[in-house]
Amino acid sequence: MKRTVSIETTKQKGEKVLVQGWVNSRRDHGGLIFIDLRDHKGIVQLTIDADSDSFTLAEGLRDEYVIEATGSVAERAAELKNPNIPTGDVEIMVESIRVLNTSEALPIQVNSDQNISEEHRLKYRYLDLRRDKMQHMLKKRAEYFSMMRAFMEENEFTEVTTPILANSSPEGARDFLVPSRLHPGQFYALPQAPQQFKQLLMVGGVPRYYQMATCFRDEDPRADRLYGEFYQLDLEMSFVEDGEIVRSMTEPLIKSLVTDFAGKKLLFDDVPRIPYEEAMDRFGSDKPDLRYEMELVDLTDELKNCGFGVFSGAIEKGGAVKAIAVSKSFSRSEIDKLTERAKKSGAGGLPYMTVEGGKAGGAIAKFFSDEDLAKILEKTAAKDGDTIFFGSDERKVVNKVLGDLRSHFGDVLELKDPEVVALAWIVDFPFYEEEDGKLDFGHNPFSMPKGGAEAFDREDKENIVADQYDMVMNGYEICSGSVRNHRPEVMYKAFSVLGYDEAYVNEKFGAMIGAFKYGAPPHAGCAFGIDRMFMELMSEDNIREVIAFPKNGSGVDVMTGSPSRVEEKLLDELSIRVVDN
Repeated sequence: MKRTVSIETTKQKGEKVLVQGWVNSRRDHGGLIFIDLRDHKGIVQLTIDADSDSFTLAEGLRDEYVIEATGSVAERAAELKNPNIPTGDVEIMVESIRVLNTSEALPIQVNSDQNISEEHRLKYRYLDLRRDKMQHMLKKRAEYFSMMRAFMEENEFTEVTTPILANSSPEGARDFLVPSRLHPGQFYALPQAPQQFKQLLMVGGVPRYYQMATCFRDEDPRADRLYGEFYQLDLEMSFVEDGEIVRSMTEPLIKSLVTDFAGKKLLFDDVPRIPYEEAMDRFGSDKPDLRYEMELVDLTDELKNCGFGVFSGAIEKGGAVKAIAVSKSFSRSEIDKLTERAKKSGAGGLPYMTVEGGKAGGAIAKFFSDEDLAKILEKTAAKDGDTIFFGSDERKVVNKVLGDLRSHFGDVLELKDPEVVALAWIVDFPFYEEEDGKLDFGHNPFSMPKGGAEAFDREDKENIVADQYDMVMNGYEICSGSVRNHRPEVMYKAFSVLGYDEAYVNEKFGAMIGAFKYGAPPHAGCAFGIDRMFMELMSEDNIREVIAFPKNGSGVDVMTGSPSRVEEKLLDELSIRVVDN
């Protein structure tokens, strides 16, 4: 007989069926045994009476035994119907049972609401995947991939796979290195992104490329970042010189994933374009969560002559004073914790005021004139019961401190509606960033500066703007892209600013530089972080919940025991010696 899945039994009353699955539970009522059989579609009840040849066998069944049963589908008596499951109106009157496999006592319960540690769940992931939630997640992920592929193919993109064994290149993170047996002392690198290959495809005449690319970065894991490997929708378009073309082309896909796939509400029908500097100034972040306001308010001009030395001194040194108004009053212990949080972001402290009776008060209020206090209330729009937090330092530090607090308060005050998605494009990123007095690439070296090669001739190199863009979703960066640098002379100039000569560029990017000399068309593209975006669309706050076989928070696969030591023979073949620290 052909197998019938559980949900189909509702349409087969009176018919003989064969079902297969796991024993979800077993109830022995003396003359009757009830078994809830679970398969990938749900649960259906099997009923075995004492006169059945299978009754004795059914008495010996235990949870998670794999069985096959045949019988007739019957409608349950009205008082025995179960409205909590789709098959609750029917049962299968069993004629025969066959045990396909037995099961030992489970180390974790599959059908329980008990709180199981993540470490234990990952160790027995093959059992954890049997849970309804994980089965649903795997199906939704497949549907998600299918929607993306359909969109790309409808828009005439060609799917091309690029090499996994590649060369090491400066992409902003640590490479995973693979030793070469055939070339002792030399290494491949697992690609952090298919960046060079997709640009070479543009040179090769591919008009539009995409792939669901596997990428590798040796970065510390976080709740929103997997360790080791991750997946991205990678795409590139030739004959494109304006990033807006890429943004306008991909935006409908993401909006459709929000509304049609996830069933959520878009905060903006028209996705805003926000320059990087504006995003940092208003939200203290280049990936702001726009589901709530609480913007950073600049008080530098208003307070430059105030009597509070911490503020006036910072302004005198060229810094800034900014504030955020929070609709909550805080206890002393809460303020202390917030102060520690601010210090970890680089602040020296966390000055604050409270608002009562239409007036600003608190320990520092006495240092301000009534006029200054009125300006603070007016610009922050603070109301009775609010708390105003201040930052005073270099503008970059102030933005970082208050931006972190803003995100924290969004969680504390439950302002981040999980059913709403706020999308935004952050554009016009700085080409270079200064860190510890030294310039480095802001994103990557493959972008085209606005203004072309001439942009590198300006004295204030830190103000060179790249045609780079990120899409953010509810405070997460889900996409990064740019108009690409497709001219060798521009690539050389970009690196020369950082002190690298042409020989270095040729060594690291020889294939690209060589290809660009033979009629490389202008091109642009981007890559969407599939896992992070899926996590947010599924309303999860841990990315390991949306992956079949993730590593734990320490980068260890506790199920398979990797990473692990290997035999000396294998190391010898690779000309490698392990040095224990």
